[in-house]
Amino acid sequence: RSSAASDVYKRQIQGCAHGELDAIYSTLLYIQEKENIKIDLLICCGDFQAVRDQVDLSNLSCPEKYRHMQSFHKYYSGEQIAPILTIFIGGNHEASNHLWELYYGGWVCENIYYLGASGVVNFGGLRIAGISGIFKDYDYLKGHYEKPPFNNKDIRTIYHMREFEIFKLLQFKSPIDIFISHDWPQGITKFGNETELLRKKNFLRTEIANNSFGNPATRELLMQLQPCYWFSAHMHVKFQAIVSHKESGKQTKFLALDKCLPGRDFLQIIDLPSSDSSADLKYDIEWLAILKKTNEHLRFDMNNISLLNSNILCIPSLDDIKYIENRFDNSYVIPKNFINKRDSNELDNLQRIQLLAKLELPNLFVKQNFNERIIEIKENSKIEQNKQEEIVQNNNNRNDKNEDIVNEINPDEIQLDL
Repeated sequence: RSSAASDVYKRQIQGCAHGELDAIYSTLLYIQEKENIKIDLLICCGDFQAVRDQVDLSNLSCPEKYRHMQSFHKYYSGEQIAPILTIFIGGNHEASNHLWELYYGGWVCENIYYLGASGVVNFGGLRIAGISGIFKDYDYLKGHYEKPPFNNKDIRTIYHMREFEIFKLLQFKSPIDIFISHDWPQGITKFGNETELLRKKNFLRTEIANNSFGNPATRELLMQLQPCYWFSAHMHVKFQAIVSHKESGKQTKFLALDKCLPGRDFLQIIDLPSSDSSADLKYDIEWLAILKKTNEHLRFDMNNISLLNSNILCIPSLDDIKYIENRFDNSYVIPKNFINKRDSNELDNLQRIQLLAKLELPNLFVKQNFNERIIEIKENSKIEQNKQEEIVQNNNNRNDKNEDIVNEINPDEIQLDL
């Protein structure tokens, strides 16, 4: 959506972060200095691992040997500040209890923004959309049924994508410049060098041959939304493709990237035209209207109910847009309202409270008693922290004994050392 007056800006795309923020930012700063360029935005495609403390670490879905604090906690505490505005989505290796507090999106620390379970924002005149998690058909039609404090089963299902998030995004009708997902849309390999991909990842051969590889839900988003760019991660390999949409004549350039390791293709700089020189991250007015119209369909149960197979539509009308304009007074800059949980007296995440109040929506999360953990950890003391760790450990021990619920190997996850 460039214009004649547009300038070209450098944006950096990152594959799986796996908590390696220090390494990622130091690489970016090195590139800026070496190439004499300015990068104004970093986009991370999941497995970000926003781990604040030991409680978050225990909620990280990954093999025990990979559970490390890494470096995010320093950015959360304010010891370090992200040098480049960063936007990310969730993958299948996340501190899900932290991200659940920001279901609608929000700042996980200063200058790092989580897009939410699904979301759309604007930056530099570009519309950036995304969806968190990976596809698993047995949870796809369910509501967001997991409740904190999460047990071992919860942390292995909460990142499973739900149809409700796809439904919301399919109500969006404006052009999208960038879309980000963690796993790849189903069938995307047919549009790139499949032979080269299989040379690197031969274990995918059977899935690709029978077309079971990839996410069928995001394939529908790809074909309907037709963004200019689509970025993914998850498979720990670089892969490029170009999807031509015959009826519209549009093209989507797809790029998947590796994880952060020396000698791996985990970063990619792209030049994108920008019609807005502002450095502010902004809400998208159409997305806000969609949040308003769809919130009544947000579910927390385990029933398999499809909105896409119903007659329900939540496409915003002109009146819906006008409502948002009035409520936000035509000012859509996302407030920099991050507060460390230890410094807040609120029973729920302040960012969620403020956004729902602005949209005049009920806080369904509080009504479902989903803020139990938040209430329990408000006391700013080490004793309270220890209590939480003990609760989580006891919960884990209890669930570890139930072999019908928890297995040693999580079949949902690609192994981190691939």
